[in-house]
Amino acid sequence: MGETITYRHLGPADLEVLLGVGAGLFDHAVRRDQAAAFLADPGHEIVLAFGGGAAVGIASGTVLLHPDKAPAMFVNEVGTREGWRRRGIAGELVRRLIGIARARGCRGVWLATEPDNAAALSLYRALDGTEEPLAGFAWDGAFEA
Repeated sequence: MGETITYRHLGPADLEVLLGVGAGLFDHAVRRDQAAAFLADPGHEIVLAFGGGAAVGIASGTVLLHPDKAPAMFVNEVGTREGWRRRGIAGELVRRLIGIARARGCRGVWLATEPDNAAALSLYRALDGTEEPLAGFAWDGAFEA
């Protein structure tokens, strides 16, 4: 229970680390082609948490550029393995991702979650996020499994 958690901000040279995450942390199995493209694209960021010799948490984000304002970061995904929840890992992952966004000049950091995702809502409220009214729309099965 008192295991040390370490955090790693991945870059283009970390493909094998990302491929080694294993099942259950992402929604689907990590694909080599997509992982390589993600890590090679300077607009994408990912931080992993490690504990017990394995990846136990992730947070990823995408820097959004606009012609009329400073860049912003959209937080794509935050996740912690079942046996590692409620230890502050997800909060630390989000804080680190926000730090990366700030270092990259992002003026805004935002995300969306389902209104019935109590764990996510609790986490983001605890991180002093401001709740914004949003309406979500999807095309081409963007939210399908």
